[in-house]
Amino acid sequence: MSSRILLISDLHLQPSRADITAALFAFLQRNAGNCGALYILGDLFEVWIGDDDATALSTAVATALSRFHEAGASIFIGHGNRDFLLGASYAANCGAVLIDDSTVIDTPIGTALVLHGDDLCLDDVEYIKFRNTVRQESWQRDFLSKTLTERRAFAGQARQQSQQATATKQNAIMDVNAASVEQRLHETGQKLMIHGHTHRPQVHELKLGQKKAQRVVLGDWDSHGWFVEIDEHGLQLEKFPL
Repeated sequence: MSSRILLISDLHLQPSRADITAALFAFLQRNAGNCGALYILGDLFEVWIGDDDATALSTAVATALSRFHEAGASIFIGHGNRDFLLGASYAANCGAVLIDDSTVIDTPIGTALVLHGDDLCLDDVEYIKFRNTVRQESWQRDFLSKTLTERRAFAGQARQQSQQATATKQNAIMDVNAASVEQRLHETGQKLMIHGHTHRPQVHELKLGQKKAQRVVLGDWDSHGWFVEIDEHGLQLEKFPL
């Protein structure tokens, strides 16, 4: 079995972007049988209102991921800010398991802390308040008890409000807070962090006291697909045109 690990994030799959879905399927086909584990670090879908909202897109994605799993890869899915309601039922259909945000994983080059990254954006106070609300179990139970029509209406309104708010915010506010990054690495005892969310792909070299550390940011799938590859030779942040 290959020890090679792949990590992706922020595909924002949606019916209007069939090109991204096709790129995911091609990516899975290229790497099938040559990957020990695939980590999806949130926002696989642009919107997710519950596992009971089965669509042609979600079904096709589950089938493709399940085949990838059957070819030999373990699959792990983390929640993003768009698909935090994705549940264990859908993950099982994908041949995957859900992981908590801020999970330490084993890689061929040592351990790494993986997360979506939105909870590191502490300067975006309005978003953090919203996130703290919708991540509560009581809020999610109440939301999932509503009809699909009601949930779709809420999701559409929330997306519109998010787009309007994003258009007026300074870019720096929507990036991670440097102090929160250092604190998270210190709390977890890790020297490598991999996340998405900010759509700012880059490998950042950090210094934690006398120790060196890295923060690797995955890009969103829009004009290009982005992934991190880790094998015995090291870590690479890669992209390919859609």
